[in-house]
Amino acid sequence: MKRLKYNLVYRFTVIVWMVIKYIFQIYFFHFRHTIWDEKAKLKWNALLVKIAKDYRKKSEKLGGVLIKVGQFLTTRTDFLPDIFIRELTDLVDHVKPMPYDYAKEVLEEEWGTSVETHLKAIKKTSVASASIGEVYKAVLHDGTVVAIKVRRYRINEVFHKDFIALKMVFWILKVFTNFGKKADLNALFRELIMVMDRELDFEQELEFGNYFQDRYQDNADIRIPTFYGELSTKKVLVMEWMKGAKITDMDFIKKHHIDVEQTTKIIFDFYLDQFLNPGKFHADPHAGNILIQKDGKIAIIDFGMIGEIKPKDIEQFKLFVQGFIIENYDIVVDALDKMNFILPNADKRKLKKVIQETIEMYSDGSLKNFDAEAIDQINEEINMIMKDQAIQLPADYAYLLRAISIVVGIIFTLNPDLDIIKWAKPKIRDWFGRKSIVESVTRQYAKNATEPLLSYPRALLNWLESGEKDRKWDKEKHYVQLKHQFYLLLEILSFIMVVVGMFFLAYGFSFELQTVGIIGIIVTSIFTVLLSIMLIFHFRMIRHRR
Repeated sequence: MKRLKYNLVYRFTVIVWMVIKYIFQIYFFHFRHTIWDEKAKLKWNALLVKIAKDYRKKSEKLGGVLIKVGQFLTTRTDFLPDIFIRELTDLVDHVKPMPYDYAKEVLEEEWGTSVETHLKAIKKTSVASASIGEVYKAVLHDGTVVAIKVRRYRINEVFHKDFIALKMVFWILKVFTNFGKKADLNALFRELIMVMDRELDFEQELEFGNYFQDRYQDNADIRIPTFYGELSTKKVLVMEWMKGAKITDMDFIKKHHIDVEQTTKIIFDFYLDQFLNPGKFHADPHAGNILIQKDGKIAIIDFGMIGEIKPKDIEQFKLFVQGFIIENYDIVVDALDKMNFILPNADKRKLKKVIQETIEMYSDGSLKNFDAEAIDQINEEINMIMKDQAIQLPADYAYLLRAISIVVGIIFTLNPDLDIIKWAKPKIRDWFGRKSIVESVTRQYAKNATEPLLSYPRALLNWLESGEKDRKWDKEKHYVQLKHQFYLLLEILSFIMVVVGMFFLAYGFSFELQTVGIIGIIVTSIFTVLLSIMLIFHFRMIRHRR
């Protein structure tokens, strides 16, 4: 099994077959459930949970890229179902510790000298073990306690073998599923490779760590570890050891009489500064990477996953928000386009219409009068914006949304009664720049004062008249595309199996291997019949649609 783990053919086969199996399960489900009632929805959710659990199990067993892909997918709320993402959220980046002898070998190879030259002592049992790196606790000759991250055995080789399998997976998704229309899979593949390749390079993490050191050196409440560049390489990262407990360790907080509200405010201010202003942001702020120290200071560790917000993105995001406030949805769509949220094949007029109708439903002020079914319908409209209107989150924005949700979760875990709006308001006002936002809103309100009071009821009526027709048409169109892709996939796979059967047949008769020849006849016959049946049904479907 250990040898197979590093074998290209084995890893390629396992990864690609796993994806093909999932596609078949999804297509087969849709063929069996043409009526999308409550019972079908429950079964659909159960299938997604089953697939996600199977993926998680295989990822933790095989390691390598699969774990990182699973973690990457949890950021893609723009086209993956929430129930699938929730199941993958618990995907643990934890593997069996590697032997210290290998770590020592890497350290001495990278440093060009013995471990003892730089280290007074090192604990041979690792303190953390992940898919890319192993972390050891050590002491420098001057008495400084450090954490040393060492790249895992052959992990670079494993990742690049898996990249080949991923290329095939993305091709399959593009040809045989609707993802090719919902998402720019080529861009998504490039983003995924870029993110994972960057995590393999510890010199990149060193650069990020130094960036945060410089940015928050004057913040007395935040501690960023000191990094030792002279001892760090692509395979080794040496940093100051940060003492402390997980930020969510309430027993530790109570034991050391730490002010919970003050701690919450420090975390809130630290991350809001990154989320609202240009620059890099800490994209993996889970509880294990945010430590609370005895004196109440906050230590931030692990800068392998970093996102970036560019100045032009901040300006476009301000226009995006202002567009909603002044009800100018052309501005909203234009801002989304300039931030690269909208794919080239998107229907911008339809996107604007869906956004406008959804917002007007909320702006009507009568939402409280709707029943649960009507509210579910509104939620469906919102999901359509992300999943059916050719919107795709750029990688940095996907990481940003994930980071925001994690930080908010941590804050409310620490302080459930927190009034987060009170803290956010003054910072948001400063971020907007009061003059520009007030001028825009004032002009638009003056314009709106001349419009009929029945504008919202009219918008509601338009939504009720056109929305249901559009939704029915979209669902019917989606179902036809699904059937077409399913037939196409079966036809290609059947053809491949016919070729394989003919190969066995020819091989068996050439070398007088009767059993092999019989297997070839059986396989060729079965899949020739299956191919013929699929072609007939596919042709009938196409002719019926015409």
